[in-house]
Amino acid sequence: MTEREQITQEIREQFMASLRERFGHDKERKLENYRQQNAYIRKGQLLFTGSSLMEGFPITEYCQNEGLPIAYNRGIGSYTTDEFLAAIDTVLIDPQPRKLFINIGTNDIAPRTDGEDWFEHLSRNERTICGIIREKLPDAEVYLMAYYPVNGQVPLAQENSAMRVRTNENIDRANRMVEALAEEFGFHYIDVNDGLKDENGDLQREHTADGIHFDSAAYRTVFDRLRPYLD
Repeated sequence: MTEREQITQEIREQFMASLRERFGHDKERKLENYRQQNAYIRKGQLLFTGSSLMEGFPITEYCQNEGLPIAYNRGIGSYTTDEFLAAIDTVLIDPQPRKLFINIGTNDIAPRTDGEDWFEHLSRNERTICGIIREKLPDAEVYLMAYYPVNGQVPLAQENSAMRVRTNENIDRANRMVEALAEEFGFHYIDVNDGLKDENGDLQREHTADGIHFDSAAYRTVFDRLRPYLD
């Protein structure tokens, strides 16, 4: 490695470290805000929880505008299942929902530094989450949502090393695992991805800038397919 390449690498590592620190503080702030909000919400409503694709879902506004039951959103961007489990009281249990929609785990479909297989780790944590839901919310109607498709051909996605693992093939594999858990625990498994995919099964390019997250038009498509479950 040349001196210039070494300096560039050091700058990149420092930048990524600062991002991780900033995002860590941001997640802590969001969690604390949810914790405070939970003291004032109405129990027994709809709850949507998960990571960034759930956090960005304007489900509260959609339900309010269409006269549907109250829906709360407790998604936190970049959450893994490890973080979700650590915060599960705040982001899932404390609101005491009568209907629960959960989509957590796509950030686990990524290279791991501890040598553990990502699928084994995700499967174990998803099973633990399901067990906690069944124990703590025995009367809740639970919907495990299929993970959303990605588009690895978008330029920003090609720069994302996690996309080497977070492929639609691996997402389909993870969805089969989630579907099996739903059947085992007596939950519902719902796949509302129809309308998001192109002819190759990728997330439609016109709805995403980074190959993972999508725009308001795509969220509206998701909502329209979720609507029958919300009344």
